Amino acid sequence: MKSSDRNLGMDRSISRRDFLLGMGVSAASAFVPSQAFAKDMLSLESAAGVYYPPALTGLRGSHIGSFEVAHQLAREGRSDWGAVSEPDIDLYDLVVVGSGVSGLSAAHFYRQEHPNARILILDNHDDFGGHAKRNEFHVAGEMLMTHGGSEILEGPGGYSGIAAGLFDDLGIQPKRLGDAYDPDFYKRNKLTAGMYFDRETFGVDRTLAYPLVSSNFYKGWIAAAKPSLSHKDAVREMPISDNAKKEMLRLLMTSKNAVPEHSFDTEIGYLNSISYREFISANLNIKEPEIFAIFENLVTDWCVGIEAVPALQAFYWGLPGINATGLGDGGVDASAGFGSSAEMGVTYHFPDGNTSIARMLVRSLVPNVAPGNTIEDVVLAPFDYSKLDRADSNVRVRLQSTVVNVEHDGTPTSSNRVGITYVRGGQASRVWARHTVLACYNQIIPHLCPELPDIQKTALSTMVKSPILYCNVAVRNWQAWKNLGIGALLNPGAYCVSTHLDYPVDFGGYHYPRDPDKPAIVHMVRYPHRSGAGLTPSEQKRAGRHELFVTPYETIERNLRRQLAGSLSAGGFDPARDIQGITVNRWAHAYINNANPLYDEIYDDKDDERYPFIRGRKPFGRIAIANSDAGSSSLINVAIEQAHRAIGELV
Repeated sequence: MKSSDRNLGMDRSISRRDFLLGMGVSAASAFVPSQAFAKDMLSLESAAGVYYPPALTGLRGSHIGSFEVAHQLAREGRSDWGAVSEPDIDLYDLVVVGSGVSGLSAAHFYRQEHPNARILILDNHDDFGGHAKRNEFHVAGEMLMTHGGSEILEGPGGYSGIAAGLFDDLGIQPKRLGDAYDPDFYKRNKLTAGMYFDRETFGVDRTLAYPLVSSNFYKGWIAAAKPSLSHKDAVREMPISDNAKKEMLRLLMTSKNAVPEHSFDTEIGYLNSISYREFISANLNIKEPEIFAIFENLVTDWCVGIEAVPALQAFYWGLPGINATGLGDGGVDASAGFGSSAEMGVTYHFPDGNTSIARMLVRSLVPNVAPGNTIEDVVLAPFDYSKLDRADSNVRVRLQSTVVNVEHDGTPTSSNRVGITYVRGGQASRVWARHTVLACYNQIIPHLCPELPDIQKTALSTMVKSPILYCNVAVRNWQAWKNLGIGALLNPGAYCVSTHLDYPVDFGGYHYPRDPDKPAIVHMVRYPHRSGAGLTPSEQKRAGRHELFVTPYETIERNLRRQLAGSLSAGGFDPARDIQGITVNRWAHAYINNANPLYDEIYDDKDDERYPFIRGRKPFGRIAIANSDAGSSSLINVAIEQAHRAIGELV
């Protein structure tokens, strides 16, 4: 092993499971998931004696064992899965494909209409919740928990009656979550938002306690303290050329309207018709490649470069330049919008993100799985996964079961049941149901359900989701952050574009670490894509997805360790000493984005039949579709609303 790797802590021992899950897809795809291999994976999952996925570290999300069968179906066109057994003799009232929040909500709404219904929920992952996943760590005798995907409730006060009604049914009261968040944590500890320039991109490792983007990037999540550096002071410290520094100051400080030919009424349309890169180049005369390199990936979950994001959306994310339009306020100070809870929206966040919502749904559907009935007690409630799939339960959740075919028993108009074939442990099985809800992502549905009309299959196939890496690093303490006076970082050029300390939330008996000498969790997020190559958003995302599947866990771990060492070493951080655990949540199909006006037609009616997501979600016989894709938004309330619509189409 190289000494550089040893200094990073790469010599730490890993389990057999970590090794197996650390293989890139090029190695993993060599396995045809035989029955022996699949059973080995099942035994590894429960190696500790208790099947409890949230406590597993290493590579999670789209983990090895969750996607191979689906890839054989969709990429290779496999249709023969061997002898098909029928282990469940009785006819289910409803089978749901996908145990994310939308699938679980569909089961909830169906049971409201049919209280004694027999329901089976199938999922290809080893845990329920979809992207609402919990990650747990044990450090120095303390249990740390956080989210591995879906993280906050955005504006629950504005939820529809459907989503708010489900929350009422479950006893979820967002205000109590808002009260549990400590908005003054960063200010009290003098932690501002900053930026990190990495050595590989900029020639030097340099961390600045300065928020390059405006407060909008953090406003709904992190109330960072006011920075001490001015624009001029911060730019002076940036490791870029003198010409780039001049352009950066012009971009940050200009307040002269650069588009005077547009009135306020026409300016929004103009800013939606031009990319952010084009806007700052054409209107603010930004030419230096270093400037574009800094801002290239800072539109985060759009998962494309700035050449493919409308300028208006880039301004929403806080990228500079809005003050060169009629929408600006005439110049924004670097400290504007920071430092007070009154200056940000309320943050609604469970200690494990939106996993608690999935857990409350599961506990409601399968009461024996966990004790309690409140939003507080669900946080620390022990979940017994052995109770999820019991023959004596009206609702069953069957994990590690990849559905490969959904087909009516006869014509869609005359059939009285649907056959659902899935593969688990290398064995193909079929169950039958009066109704079926497909709550998986849209792109796989045409392969699961080949009898769908071609126009619908085409619409479903066009919706390409953004790939994301949600990385959680358990650290010995957060003293380095305290020493640097930083709580969150944007990292232009680095492997993960954003890094921040876990949200300060006390809820349900769980307490965040107030003491900087206590163990903590650091979030690191990467949005892989290929920008600057003339690719469409869909092409950029597909390239990013390919990157995710061919990158070994060891490479990801090394990148995380290098980035933390480079950005925090001035605060005393030592990756070999301080990193206690790493969980990488790989989501190959994560967010679905709204239509992009640079590439897509925008219609006055949000439910216009010409939108692919509207055409794609139409019911087909006894089959309905429920997922966030069907609402063209990855918000949790949308997932709930689409579940309600799907059940309404069936019952």
